[in-house]
Amino acid sequence: MKTSDFDYKLPMERIAQKPAEPRDRSRLMLVKRKKILFSFGRIKHKKFFEIADLLQAGDLIVWNNSKVFKARLFGELLSKEGQQLFEHKKKVVEIFLIRPMQNPGVWQVLARPGKHVSHGSKIRFAPGFFCEVLLKEPNGTILAQFEDSVEVVREKANRFGKVPIPPYIKDEVHELEIYQTIYAKHEGSVAAPTAGFHFTEELINKLKNKGVEFAEVTLHVGLGTFLPIKSERVEDHTMHSETVELTLENAEKINKAKKENRRVIAVGTTTVRTLEGIAELEKRNELRAYSGEINIFIKPGFEFKIVDAMITNFHLPKSTLLMLVAAFAKDRKFMLRCYKEAVKRKYRFYSFGDAMLII
Repeated sequence: MKTSDFDYKLPMERIAQKPAEPRDRSRLMLVKRKKILFSFGRIKHKKFFEIADLLQAGDLIVWNNSKVFKARLFGELLSKEGQQLFEHKKKVVEIFLIRPMQNPGVWQVLARPGKHVSHGSKIRFAPGFFCEVLLKEPNGTILAQFEDSVEVVREKANRFGKVPIPPYIKDEVHELEIYQTIYAKHEGSVAAPTAGFHFTEELINKLKNKGVEFAEVTLHVGLGTFLPIKSERVEDHTMHSETVELTLENAEKINKAKKENRRVIAVGTTTVRTLEGIAELEKRNELRAYSGEINIFIKPGFEFKIVDAMITNFHLPKSTLLMLVAAFAKDRKFMLRCYKEAVKRKYRFYSFGDAMLII
């Protein structure tokens, strides 16, 4: 399978620069996986708030409750002795926090420009807040040592850092709350699980009143979600691990829905990867409480065990996310037709864009 098989053309003006207001007024493409005589009948165009009419009592919505923190840090490059390298001009390095490692104070990060840092380099972000480069890994990531605990690093990052909005968002004045779902609770993501952006309190209450139930998982978004594929053969791409948690209470909710033949509707690719990743570990169509890492790569040919329907945004060309939704639709060419239709009808794409419900 070639990475280029998942390419499509997208005009730059179709990339959303801010969310819809209110958020549940974004557009929704309803996509039916089951083949019918006339393929155009498999695609319908709605508003997201109309999802309340498309779901039914007993449906179980599962979303990712991970919360984004200000993972982009800009610091001054110091000598190995901790002194300023340049008297008249500071050398500024951007450090993008990915995730904490097992060793206390050690983080996996990205650096830009990476050529300016090496083993022993010190970077100062603010008084009392700095890191030291331990190792430059072959895959381009860096291991950096902080003096603070994970919680304190995130607290300082939220104080001194910037919102980790994607590079295709040109307006960098967004507050952190803009790049957050309304149900986010467990801090740890360096990119938002954006399929959940479309939910409002009003819509959630409407769904609950209808009898729709809710469960949650936690996947802290890292490189496994947004790292682009550089290999031409899809099979040559290696997914990075990400930290996930599924509590016993939520596992039991999902297992109960499956046993009762009620639909499990995943909000976003991160939720899908969490549920299916844990099921893969168990080698069964049932979930258990789990806290650890997953690096599942879902691509066409994958057999889904848990998820019956999914809500997702429109993803970048040649991305693992587009491969996942193509796998779920069970038809790569049909999914690319859906994307072509979305471009034609001027849907808004990517993080702040419109949504798709695949049933």
